[in-house]
Amino acid sequence: MTFWNLYFIIKIALFSTGHLKPLWFANIVFAAALAMSSPLRSRLWRAVRLVAGLGVGLPLMYREANVPPFGRIVEEFGNLTTFSFGYWLELLPRFLPPMLLAAVLCLLVAYLVVNRWLRVATFVMLALVALPVWQGANAVLARIESAPKGNVATATNGQSVSPLDYNATFAAFRAKESQRQVSFGRLSSDPKEQFDVIVLHICSLSWDDLDVSKERNHPFLSHFDYLFTNFSTAASYSGPAAIRVLRASCGQEAHADLYKDAPAQCHLMADLAQAGYKPQVTFNHDGHFDNFTQLVKENIGVPNVPFVPNTAAPVAMHAFDGSPIMDDYGTLANWYAQRAQEPGPVALYYNTISLHDGNRLPNSKMTSLESYPLRVGKLMSDFDKFADLIQQSGRRAVIVFVPEHGAALRGDTNQVAGLREIPTPSVIHGPVGVRLVGFTGNHGPTTVIDQPAGHLAIAQLLSNLVSNSPFKAGVTLSQYAANLPQTPMIGENEGTVTMKTATGYVVKTPDGVWVDQK
Repeated sequence: MTFWNLYFIIKIALFSTGHLKPLWFANIVFAAALAMSSPLRSRLWRAVRLVAGLGVGLPLMYREANVPPFGRIVEEFGNLTTFSFGYWLELLPRFLPPMLLAAVLCLLVAYLVVNRWLRVATFVMLALVALPVWQGANAVLARIESAPKGNVATATNGQSVSPLDYNATFAAFRAKESQRQVSFGRLSSDPKEQFDVIVLHICSLSWDDLDVSKERNHPFLSHFDYLFTNFSTAASYSGPAAIRVLRASCGQEAHADLYKDAPAQCHLMADLAQAGYKPQVTFNHDGHFDNFTQLVKENIGVPNVPFVPNTAAPVAMHAFDGSPIMDDYGTLANWYAQRAQEPGPVALYYNTISLHDGNRLPNSKMTSLESYPLRVGKLMSDFDKFADLIQQSGRRAVIVFVPEHGAALRGDTNQVAGLREIPTPSVIHGPVGVRLVGFTGNHGPTTVIDQPAGHLAIAQLLSNLVSNSPFKAGVTLSQYAANLPQTPMIGENEGTVTMKTATGYVVKTPDGVWVDQK
């Protein structure tokens, strides 16, 4: 039983550090079965027991560990094979921290010493029984302590949900979102009141990431005319995030519905085209990973939209798969030079992966986590520089700065840094801003929208601006942000849902269970 004692001791140690959530009953049954089948004198039967035990023990441990579901690993296998060797080396210590390995080594040494004098199997079995009892008692005490505070009322437009029936709250959210839609009017025919719409879609940025990288006070954020401080990106991966922003004119869809056809009126770029814009697309990457270019083509909502190449821009860094990532300012400045050949207003969807996990700066040995503060600072400075370029050209533009999802720089008890399988509030809570360039009136103080908001609010704000141009005389900018639609912070990935509560958030696991988190 030496091997299996170590197996359960390691599990208990991982449980104590928050890296594993044991299925206690399954472990007790498994341990009892192993104990009853011991001792075996025949080498053959010992080998059979070992193989059978591994067939049960390894899948059980994987199921309990804070790692993505096996189905997701299989689904993403093709993408995983593109990771560079350097990126795998960076990821390894995140999943197996040196301190954790050192602790396991110490446990092994201690076990080998103690096992010579005591029946460790007895203590292991006692621990497997005592720990769930202790855990359950703590949960009961916590509920008793929180009971006098009363039940939190369900609020599908706010940030709190009822602890009594999360399924009902989520169903009500779904029903409401399916009915919501933003319509667009026509852009003014006066060239002096016309303006471009530029959507800057940023991979891997959240308020939490700005805090970790100490960039929350970057001057760029103070230049917005509208700032959403309670915005939910809903998604935590690039593909779903791109679909959500390109379908911003309708309410938040279920994750599974993102890969189905959407009504024509849900496509933001199609709405802008109807309003008088000519949509265009450009990236600062090649768009091959996870078939991103094709995904955008399928969800842009307008046929034959030009994809402007980025090859004239300088290479700023290389991605986790070794592919080049172009300089943000260089890419946008190159697009803007070509945009000058277009006489009417243009709507651009720009996607940047400059902040993606695994990116490597040239001539630098820093990991992507270490270089993130440098990269995010440059990205915001590049966007400021791009706004200055538009200002100097004498043209007008409304720039929408919206993240896809966060980078998860600090990770949490359920996910290592960089892993976003669970769309936690810290991952989907993104800084969103809208800036008017070429506006000659009184900007006034930044209009801060602190109500819970999602992509529908961006679409509504754009609709308000397009239908009644802010570039004509006598407007007050704050009026355009009045009564924007609210959306609670609900994150969605395949099989996983998160909802904010008064005390933290809850996670709906792939097997349909709601789990409270802090």
